[in-house]
Amino acid sequence: MERLQKYIANSGHCSRRKAEELIAKGKVKVNNQVIKEMGFKVDGNDQVEVEGKQLTQNQVKKYYLLYKPQGVITSVSDDKGRTTVVDLINENERIYPVGRLDYDTSGLLLLTNDGELANILMHPSYEVLKTYMAKIEGILTGDEMIRLKKGIVIDGRKVVPNRVKMRKKNTKGNTCTIEIGIVEGRNHIVKNIFKELGHEVIRLKRTSYAFLTLEGLGSGEYRTLSIKEVKKLYSLK
Repeated sequence: MERLQKYIANSGHCSRRKAEELIAKGKVKVNNQVIKEMGFKVDGNDQVEVEGKQLTQNQVKKYYLLYKPQGVITSVSDDKGRTTVVDLINENERIYPVGRLDYDTSGLLLLTNDGELANILMHPSYEVLKTYMAKIEGILTGDEMIRLKKGIVIDGRKVVPNRVKMRKKNTKGNTCTIEIGIVEGRNHIVKNIFKELGHEVIRLKRTSYAFLTLEGLGSGEYRTLSIKEVKKLYSLK
């Protein structure tokens, strides 16, 4: 017996966090009965249906690293007909992004149908490091760099970067590029950090996720993860 949300995640339908949202919305049935209880347990004999789709537990696990371009939606579908990250990958199995990158943000994004791994990578307690290159309006002063390194309070919670480095200054154009590494996963967190300092982000790119980088990939390109890389990601738990 295992919890319903874990069963859904292991089926490859979505992450455990997303599964909990679907349960709460009444979009999950067990043996034709709608279940909204998070602690509900199922076994291999139960028929589990999510959003009208019957689930199975025998899917081959898939793992991809994508260099997401700007102007692509981090989703499995879009009601406006825009290109999604899933559209960029030639894969017949249902896969979904691990976390998200904004429409205008580029860089490293993982996609999988392994709900257990997705949960590990997105759960705040595992503190997976993500590194970004942020081109911002204005040039950070020494005091602002010190303040950034000590941590910025966003919506009542302090965010302390693991890494902060000035990569480029353009005094003529009044811009600079900052490398910043954080374990936070809240929406728009990097943009909000610099906004709190009074600087708008002009361009944002995620350059690494844990030990993974974009090496060898161009914008819009992707590769499969090796077994060794998958095991190393699991070890983050």
